[in-house]
Amino acid sequence: MNNLVWFRNDLRIQDNHSLKSACDQEGDVIAVYFFDPRFYNKSDFDLDINVTLPFGKTGKYRAQFIREAIADLKAGLEEHGIPLLVFNDRPENVIPRLVQEYDITDIYLQKEWTRDEVEQENALGKALSELENKPQGHRVYDQFLFHPDDVPFENWKQIPRVFTEFRKKCEKQSEVRDIVDIAGYKQDILKVEETEIPTLPELGLETFTKDTRSAFPWTGGEISAWERLDHYFWETEKLKFYKKTRNGLVGIDYSSKFSAWLSIGSISARQIYWEVKRFEKEIKKNQDTYLLIFELIWRDFFKYVSLKHHNDIFKIGGILHKDYEWKSSERELKKWINGETHEPFVNANMKELAATGWMSNRGRQNVASYWSMHKEQDWRIGAAYFEHILIDYDVHSNYGNWMYNSGVGNDPRNRTFNIQLQASRYDGDGKFQRLWLQEGLF
Repeated sequence: MNNLVWFRNDLRIQDNHSLKSACDQEGDVIAVYFFDPRFYNKSDFDLDINVTLPFGKTGKYRAQFIREAIADLKAGLEEHGIPLLVFNDRPENVIPRLVQEYDITDIYLQKEWTRDEVEQENALGKALSELENKPQGHRVYDQFLFHPDDVPFENWKQIPRVFTEFRKKCEKQSEVRDIVDIAGYKQDILKVEETEIPTLPELGLETFTKDTRSAFPWTGGEISAWERLDHYFWETEKLKFYKKTRNGLVGIDYSSKFSAWLSIGSISARQIYWEVKRFEKEIKKNQDTYLLIFELIWRDFFKYVSLKHHNDIFKIGGILHKDYEWKSSERELKKWINGETHEPFVNANMKELAATGWMSNRGRQNVASYWSMHKEQDWRIGAAYFEHILIDYDVHSNYGNWMYNSGVGNDPRNRTFNIQLQASRYDGDGKFQRLWLQEGLF
């Protein structure tokens, strides 16, 4: 009688409820992670748009970040005697065998609800149903700041359409749960099969060298996440100035950069929240510290939006079912991706993204507005490219923000950006554009 923890987008040891639950049960714990080929194939938006997308779902930057996080997770689990098996395969092809070979009676995993992850679970469920002794599955919501059982809404249909209403109700009526850990857990090292983390070429991706100009130079993993938090909070106290600097474009400290580790669960929203509270108690409490929590609530909001609307977040009409006349030009897509538009500010941001897998929040809003509002191109094509290229891709925030900026999401108002005005306001001296475009532009 042993327990299997299937890691997905919860690549951490601290504050991991699936891992904690498995360790609290009888029997030993084995962990597994899958580089599922379905998440590295070409985007299936090709099925209902008029453009063939020249990229897959997961690109080299995010894949490398995940690889690093898995290496970190494997080393951390070994300190507790827990082996991590890693496979470049579909879960339904492997887990039934693991169940039989290692006498697995219970499987613990983070609950997901978006299309690809549900299809993945369903395929596994079908494969497990053919076993004589089917293991018990235990799914837990573990990627929220405010747990679904704690928000002041009886069901998902009641989730407000407007963020402010959601935020105010949660701030007033919800509590953030405490952190859990397995600090005292230790088991004898199990003898299991040897597995290797696949290389980028084995995932169908090219290797790369990190660009020295990147505003996101860090590696994946729980250790790296906490080193970043320690730097931003405690070593430099940059958190005190978050509101003043968060619209920056150049450098590592204009924003927290936590989104990448949050996206794959190397750190939890709860952990960041409680560290902010400790900072407010020990260092300073101001609008800047509150704003970081505010952003964590925005992240929660988009997760609840996808819980409420399901696959509508991937449809061209969005959650508002708007019937706009969207275009889909391969020529415009190539110009946008390569940073060859008539807007230098858009070009600089897109070149940064292509070279590093990172773009500032201010940049993302401008390039999204350019694509969907200025050029009136199918917003899902832009969202699919972000899914491919961003280190910090999160399905809920990505598609939620693209809908929001394209007039088919939670705010139907016209959010078309005056890009030249934005460039003069946030890059008035041209420093960012000079960094990513040819010298002598200004």
